[in-house]
Amino acid sequence: MSTYKNLKTLVARLRDDLNNPTGPVSLVLIYAYNRTGKTRLSMEFKDAGKRKTKKNPTGTPDTLYFNAFTEDLFVWENDLEGDSVRRLQLNEKSSFFNAMTELALDETIAGYLSRYADFDFDFTYKEIQQGNETISKPDFVSFRKGDQSNIKVSRGEQNIFVWCIFMAICERMLDGHESYQGKKYLYIDDPISSLDDNNAISVACDLAKLLRRAATRKDAAGGPAPIKLIFSSHHALFFNVMCNEMGRRTDGEPKITHKRYFLHRPNGDGAYTLQATEDTPFFHHVATLAELQRAADPDKGKLYTFHFNALRSVMEKTASFFGHPSIAFCLKALNNEEDRALFNRALNLLSHGAYAIHEPTEMGEDNKELFRRILGEFITRFEFALPGVVPAQPAAPAKAPAPEEAPAQ
Repeated sequence: MSTYKNLKTLVARLRDDLNNPTGPVSLVLIYAYNRTGKTRLSMEFKDAGKRKTKKNPTGTPDTLYFNAFTEDLFVWENDLEGDSVRRLQLNEKSSFFNAMTELALDETIAGYLSRYADFDFDFTYKEIQQGNETISKPDFVSFRKGDQSNIKVSRGEQNIFVWCIFMAICERMLDGHESYQGKKYLYIDDPISSLDDNNAISVACDLAKLLRRAATRKDAAGGPAPIKLIFSSHHALFFNVMCNEMGRRTDGEPKITHKRYFLHRPNGDGAYTLQATEDTPFFHHVATLAELQRAADPDKGKLYTFHFNALRSVMEKTASFFGHPSIAFCLKALNNEEDRALFNRALNLLSHGAYAIHEPTEMGEDNKELFRRILGEFITRFEFALPGVVPAQPAAPAKAPAPEEAPAQ
């Protein structure tokens, strides 16, 4: 595990991974929780690529990126007065749309969109003055379905449409279009939101094909001309599918050299840790348990009431993985009936309070001891191997008092 004092030093590490002369990789996969700073990291990586240096004296941007800023280039105009002409407005000031007209993306976008949605779209263009020249840029996009026009699509459908535009642009970049000459990196941060798991898997598989093509790209003469890649996500399923897709060898193609990391900001300040996850995708529930065990450490940790919510969530996921409908399955594996009844009562009571993560309340000593016992028993019984954490605390010999009853709802 390595620690970096700020985003700038972390970006330097990632660029070193991609360009190390003794062992460069084609792709870096990063898993991180929400609010860790993934979007800021992607912007710092992009900004580092357009600073004037000896290698880049003109400051030419070297990164094509997708993140929350990309999605914010699209804003709904809902026609509040007429309530009929609804459309998605595109930010004409953004250079992201500069080459849209000449790229002829409609067919490629439609090809991707048909895999995930059942609506159609139409771009409307207008002339924009930029400097001394006039260029045609997309003004807005409207949607239709069957005989219905100007329909309002859902937030998930909007996000997948924006993603399809980006995928189509990536294809033109990999084709060597002149608008993207000089681009050396592709940075993709959390490409999905508001999607169900089925679409998440489909998008991940399509993205993996595109990234594989980027990593194995060749120039007109047949020589290697790869686009180096960074992908980051907080979505555990999406991340695991990406790891599996990029880790397998495809017949007739070289193996994609890549690294997998868990990114964390342990103290909520400017320092970041980067931990390699080696050959196994980093699972969200394992990361959560590792954090809970750190918090439960009597010497260095601090337990808050919302940690009961997190522990219950992991238990529910574990029970679901084994095909059971509730955490009762996990509790049945514990030592004795008295403990099972106590733990069940505690988890039901203490994980349903109004415990805000943004205004945390520290646990009382009795509940801290009870939490450590539940966590220790759970980790031991299900044999979780947690990365880089202190050993599990043994169950205390004395029974912690039961929490007070919650008032009837």
